[in-house]
Amino acid sequence: MKVTDCETQTMGLEKDITIYDIADKLGVSPSTVSRALKNHTSIGSATRKKILAAAHDLGYRANTFASNLRRQRTNTLGIMVHELRSSFITSVLSGIENIAAETNYDLIITHSSENAAKEAANAENLFHKRVDGLIASLSFDTKDLNHFRKFFDKGLPVIFFDRVFEQGEGTKVIIDNYRAGYNATSHLIEQGCRRIAHITSSLSRNVYSERFRGYSAALRENNIPYEDNLLVVDSLSEEAAVRSANAILAISPAVDAVFITNDMCAAVVMQVIKEAGLRIPEDIAIIGFNNDMIGKVTNPKLSTIDYPGFQIGQVAARQIIHHLQGITDINMTNTIIINSELVIRGSSLKKQT
Repeated sequence: MKVTDCETQTMGLEKDITIYDIADKLGVSPSTVSRALKNHTSIGSATRKKILAAAHDLGYRANTFASNLRRQRTNTLGIMVHELRSSFITSVLSGIENIAAETNYDLIITHSSENAAKEAANAENLFHKRVDGLIASLSFDTKDLNHFRKFFDKGLPVIFFDRVFEQGEGTKVIIDNYRAGYNATSHLIEQGCRRIAHITSSLSRNVYSERFRGYSAALRENNIPYEDNLLVVDSLSEEAAVRSANAILAISPAVDAVFITNDMCAAVVMQVIKEAGLRIPEDIAIIGFNNDMIGKVTNPKLSTIDYPGFQIGQVAARQIIHHLQGITDINMTNTIIINSELVIRGSSLKKQT
């Protein structure tokens, strides 16, 4: 059976409408249509409205793929995080998406599950997907930035947030973790605490090492000796939190406060302490980190450090997109520090006002 051209068109996909179709319909030049669709000032208001109406009626869709190919851009950002279950990471992603949506950028999100090899594979994959830039937070066991070398060598913008190499390449968006750890510990000291334990994770990562440094400095400035057995390092998972809490309870002489570098971990530690028959904050004052929602439903409510994830995401996305648009040059900025705040609630208030 012979299939006619008409039948072939009917059986196939519907033909995409082009600027030439709009131009033919209205009797204007394709260049006029193109300028009108781009809101060029050389096109009068009446003509622009007529062209936009015709484009809508015909079902015209801008071929952004072809346009991006001409500019060697994909309007896509690669996002690399170490996990997806964290409230902080969720907040950061929301901030990134907020700015990306405003500026018509798409996102490809990957996570490493705290594995450096998977992180390297994700970086390679995003590079070959031709993302315009990268926003990344490093895994626990990432030892160097070699897997980002292709991005650096190509001149593609890379912004690291939260977990970073502070002396490494790329722009960093962080809080002052040293100051946050110092403020949290100083607050506990102001409440009369002297045997202050610290539950944290791998000190090879900047966020935890800097918070520990702040904790140690606050003790030192108040003439409180640092004791190795008051430092508990684990993974911050629920199981690790139970282990850490039991380790704290076994310390003698007993601790009277704990600074915990994660709110979810702090909530579990609080529960274990209460199940042991101790009171919070009367026997042991607690302060966490992140200002996650869980801290508002614990009993008592959890004192914490507010870690502004949404703002960090917004700043990172805005910086990288402005760089791509030629508005700013992120290579001129090594580190952007976002403010964090001490949030005082019932779990740390030994001295009730």
